[in-house]
Amino acid sequence: MIKVVKIGGNVVDNEELLSAFCAQFAALEGPRVLVHGGGVMASRLQEKMGIPARMVGGRRITDEATLQIVTMVYAGWCSKHICALLQKAGCNALGLSGCDGDILRAAKRPPISVEGREVDFGQVGDVRKESVNGAALRKLIDAGFTPVINAINHDGSGHLLNTNADTVASSVAAALGAELIICFEKSGVLLDKNDDATLIARIDTEAYRRLLAEGRIDGGMLPKLENAFKVLSQGVPKVVIQHSSAPLGTSGTSICL
Repeated sequence: MIKVVKIGGNVVDNEELLSAFCAQFAALEGPRVLVHGGGVMASRLQEKMGIPARMVGGRRITDEATLQIVTMVYAGWCSKHICALLQKAGCNALGLSGCDGDILRAAKRPPISVEGREVDFGQVGDVRKESVNGAALRKLIDAGFTPVINAINHDGSGHLLNTNADTVASSVAAALGAELIICFEKSGVLLDKNDDATLIARIDTEAYRRLLAEGRIDGGMLPKLENAFKVLSQGVPKVVIQHSSAPLGTSGTSICL
């Protein structure tokens, strides 16, 4: 079975963690796809350029200037650096954004209500299972390549769009009927986000609602869990959220309906 692995921006921004993760990913047996973020690096570059990063519900508001920055960071440096590390480890990585091979085609998100107020996320694409060109990805995998996908996609009319990388990874997993492994700098979903010893080994829908009501789920964990439950209902057989240094798919927090 294909495994879709997502690596988060805090790890992508840490050379030691990223190198160790890429070596482990390259050693993973069977067909696999890597989806990566880069938001920490993008936010830092935004600040240097005097363009404050704006986030709502763990998702980036992307105006035209921000779109240029995240495209440079995600589809440029992050994509090529990760591919170079994977090639070093013996994995024949192929870096892709959504417009490459028409891998991800999405519609621009209209303004939506978030916590009782209308939010316009700007140049953001609504990526879902149907947005993913699964046939093209399977052809690349069958040809011996490992797709390395970033969060930049397009609308088919010449416009680039940005999407939260957790959403991209979840949609790719749903399109391929693959296992989904979400890796970042924490051991999994934590009862106390500042204490790795409070790992929650298993979260179902009822537990998620309770944790959300208690205010224990926020920030970047929100899109991770929202997408995890969504794709489990679409046939993804397994979702795990774990630390990037742990053996892939064998520890962390298991998400189930």
